[in-house]
Amino acid sequence: MIKIKLSTLLGQHKMTQKSLAEATKIRPATISKMYYEETKRIDISQLNRICNAFNCEISDLLEYIPDSDSK
Repeated sequence: MIKIKLSTLLGQHKMTQKSLAEATKIRPATISKMYYEETKRIDISQLNRICNAFNCEISDLLEYIPDSDSK
């Protein structure tokens, strides 16, 4: 599974979803879906804009966690 750590980054930077949406030009609804890990797809350009806003690496935003039922 892929974990989206947007809520952690927003907390560390004391930033709201709204201010991130404004800074990245990403729709607030899209930011909200990422925040609550409800999104099914993320555009690479969106990942780029979020990493630019936080001055972070992609690994700070996304984390791979192996499924427990993997064989």
